[in-house]
Amino acid sequence: MAKTVTRYVCQSCGTVHRRWTGKCDGCGAWNSIVEEIEAAAPGGIGAGSRAKGRKLDLASLSGASAGPPRRSSGIAEFDRVLGGGMVPGSAVLIGGDPGIGKSTLLLEVAARAATECAAVYVTGEEAVDQIRMRAARLGVADAPVELATATSVRDIAASMDAADGPDLVVIDSIQTMFVDTLEAAPGTVSQVRASAQELIRAAKKRGAVLLLVGHVTKEGAIAGPRVLEHMVDTVLYFEGERSHQFRILRGVKNRFGPTDEIGVFEMTGRGLAEVPNPSALFLGEREESGARASGAAVLASMEGSRPLLVEIQALVAPATFAAPRRAVIGWDAARLHMVLAVLEARCGLALAGRDVYLNVAGGLRVAEPAADLAVAAALVSSLTDSPMPDRAVVFGEIGLSGEIRAVSQMDNRLKEAAKLGFESAIVPKRQARAGENSDPRNGLRQKSIGHLAELLPLFETPAGQSGIRAGSRGRG
Repeated sequence: MAKTVTRYVCQSCGTVHRRWTGKCDGCGAWNSIVEEIEAAAPGGIGAGSRAKGRKLDLASLSGASAGPPRRSSGIAEFDRVLGGGMVPGSAVLIGGDPGIGKSTLLLEVAARAATECAAVYVTGEEAVDQIRMRAARLGVADAPVELATATSVRDIAASMDAADGPDLVVIDSIQTMFVDTLEAAPGTVSQVRASAQELIRAAKKRGAVLLLVGHVTKEGAIAGPRVLEHMVDTVLYFEGERSHQFRILRGVKNRFGPTDEIGVFEMTGRGLAEVPNPSALFLGEREESGARASGAAVLASMEGSRPLLVEIQALVAPATFAAPRRAVIGWDAARLHMVLAVLEARCGLALAGRDVYLNVAGGLRVAEPAADLAVAAALVSSLTDSPMPDRAVVFGEIGLSGEIRAVSQMDNRLKEAAKLGFESAIVPKRQARAGENSDPRNGLRQKSIGHLAELLPLFETPAGQSGIRAGSRGRG
């Protein structure tokens, strides 16, 4: 008879402790350790074991292999993030803040895909009637999607193994599932790990696509053991501010496609709508206003393989307290402090005693270093109260000595800007092909700069109004 083993497992990081303690030694979380009981295996696979393994069938590294087959979900933006479509036998984990639209997105995916394959939506958090009401609101109530309310992994796996089993299974959510051989409560580290393992095994055996919804912690990471992200083939994060209508589906892991790919959606009264041209949407209000305002610069960024134009907004104001305030939305606060320090030390701008507010319009979060130069341009524009050159985009990475470093995929950025009607671009000098002339491939005039100080003459204002200390502009 198998013995029972008592373990004390942290529910935040999965660290196993010999006894209960108030603080986890692995992640430092307080009151996150829970007692779990599991059955110990009667024997191991050492020399005393009767069962013997068999020799592995080894294959050579050389040779041609066909790419994985793809199944369209019916939503182009979702397929784009997955690398071209859903791969049969793959497991996809989708995380996001509560209320961001994870269930809405997966119900639409199941409804669109159900026209080509058998789709099942299993929920452990809602009743069937609630799913039906959401489907009616989304306009997909007539889709041939089968619904079930269940939390037993054994029952779900048996349904997947049946002869008429589904080709697409949505589990909402993995934290509500449980394996009856474990005495731990649903949502614990042991249950989440065991439930995911059994469901993934059943999906790969059947060749079905498995879509798992994962809860997130207050820090934004997927709740449960970190090994959960290693077990699945693809990890997607659904991002966005609930006060904004835009939603970003971002791939952070993908065994069958590129990472850091994004899909853009707009939350409407009838659910999530695809945004095939997000640059035009993010810049829509800017184009409608028609006025050139100071403190704004258009960044030509890259999100995966997709070029994206977004507006960087900055406001530099006199500080009301002894310690100036730095507020950032949509960008890394540490990089903002670095850019401010470079502008102060290498370009002679008086920024130490001013409040600085920075915002990426539309609720998008930008992480690439190419945004440095656009942020600096927006800051200088606000400080001098002088707008950016008309219909110009800007990108480039800033070094600590003030040099402008090259960035990747310059051609794709410029093509996107030209497509949206922009006429000029401020680019790193090392990447400029035609200097101040137009690039014949996209028609954009390129203004190349090699040092951040070369950006300042674009914002010249009458003496005494620029906020630039006279005689201090230089390269340090």
